[in-house]
Amino acid sequence: MKKITRALISTYDKSDLLEMANTLVRYEVEILSTGGTARHLRENGIDIIDVSDYTGFPEMLDGRVKTLHPKIHGGLLAQWNNAEHASQAKDNRIAPIDMVICNLYPFEATVAKPDVTLEEAIENIDIGGPTMIRAAAKNYQHVAVLTNPNQYKHIITELDADNGCLSQERRFELAKMAFQHTAQYDNVISTYLANLDSDDEFGDVLTQHYQKGESLKYGENPHQRAAFYRTESSPGPCAAWAKQLNGPPLSFNNILDLDAALEIVKDFKTPTCAIIKHNNPCGLATAGNLQDAFNNALECDRTSAFGSIVGLNRKVTIQTANTIRDAARSGVKIEAVIAPSYTEKALRALSRVESRRILETGSLSGSKPMLQVRNVIGGVLVQEQDVHNIAKSDLQFVTKRQPTDEEIESLLFAWKACKHVKSNCILLAQGTQTVGIGAGQMSRVDAAIIAVRKAGEKVKDAVLASDAFFPFPDGVEIAGDAGIRAIIQPGGSVNDESVIETADAYGIAMVFTGVRHFRH
Repeated sequence: MKKITRALISTYDKSDLLEMANTLVRYEVEILSTGGTARHLRENGIDIIDVSDYTGFPEMLDGRVKTLHPKIHGGLLAQWNNAEHASQAKDNRIAPIDMVICNLYPFEATVAKPDVTLEEAIENIDIGGPTMIRAAAKNYQHVAVLTNPNQYKHIITELDADNGCLSQERRFELAKMAFQHTAQYDNVISTYLANLDSDDEFGDVLTQHYQKGESLKYGENPHQRAAFYRTESSPGPCAAWAKQLNGPPLSFNNILDLDAALEIVKDFKTPTCAIIKHNNPCGLATAGNLQDAFNNALECDRTSAFGSIVGLNRKVTIQTANTIRDAARSGVKIEAVIAPSYTEKALRALSRVESRRILETGSLSGSKPMLQVRNVIGGVLVQEQDVHNIAKSDLQFVTKRQPTDEEIESLLFAWKACKHVKSNCILLAQGTQTVGIGAGQMSRVDAAIIAVRKAGEKVKDAVLASDAFFPFPDGVEIAGDAGIRAIIQPGGSVNDESVIETADAYGIAMVFTGVRHFRH
């Protein structure tokens, strides 16, 4: 155990700092501090010694030099069980510093500003802070280093339990987190500078930093080991940062499907339900309320919905919870539900199934498109999120029969829905409800056959969305024979003319979007 006798505090983020500092005061720890942190502590009644008084040198160079002094770094780096170190420290009037509490200027937030200048960015590169953090972390056998306010509670608990002492095990854990903190900080700076003069919007350097959320029981299959890592902070409403309210720990496949479910329903403004199996929707619908949206989505493919993940884009009320309960009683097993929020009654009702995972994301408003990154062996692919929307005015009407207003509404729904299905995709809809989905097929014809078979009797007078053009008329022939009334597709095939002629022969209204929606 190591008794804390002297601490140096220099923070940008002062969240919960007073509680931490007051705990140190209770254990008669001498506190050194600088600049704004010193003022903050002193104004709140905490006695501190200014670093400039401690070292005998003033802060200088517009604050660029504050803690870069042998009395500071000697106190941090000395190995006090080394007789030579101790002797040199004594000769130079260097005393131990047992704790550093430091977090850094928000460089990432600074350079995220659209009008930031290089000079402003440079001035927000912290020098003294990372130097202190690294020195303290290197010498963890003698120094504890805290780099995040979320650590304070645990440290206070341990100090109280051990009369102002910290264990070496705790100091080592803090040191590991400190090096991660400075590594991420340096990555942000190096990436910004490397990409500064690049004309490419993706930049020349890509760095990623994730923290382990949890170890998983296994990966996609039981013989594969796996873990879940996520970003250092939440980028907005997403499955990775959703709060789990009920059920056992998430599995690898749960996380993938929850992400798919949420990203689909985020794409729709009206009440929407997506039912996911194996990362594909087996049903999707919008309606005037969530319970109707759920029932309509479920009716697309009740068989495939067994063991599914449900995504909803509104607060879940008891009415919706009861609708999900009724489906479960009829034999449809719902593995998980993800939604912005739940009423107390709804949460209680859904939680009666102890194995059902229930996740809450918070409001979906203000969701912003993000870059998508996919790993391949030896590299990553980066692309913009597919958020391209089509309106009626964007459509090209190419057949003799033009779709009715009702058909256009259904076509636009089907078009938005099909971009969330693995390619090749053929999706059939009645109104704003899917009735048949052919997903992930190597042949567009096979996808059409599957979608028609899934729809059954509901195929008649349905509309069809194809995520890419029809290379030959055969897919349209399948649709025409099944009774499809309208088709939306990108167009652009060398065989567009014969495809259009086939649609005309069946009396099908066809529109082109000029946009493809592949999802590999």
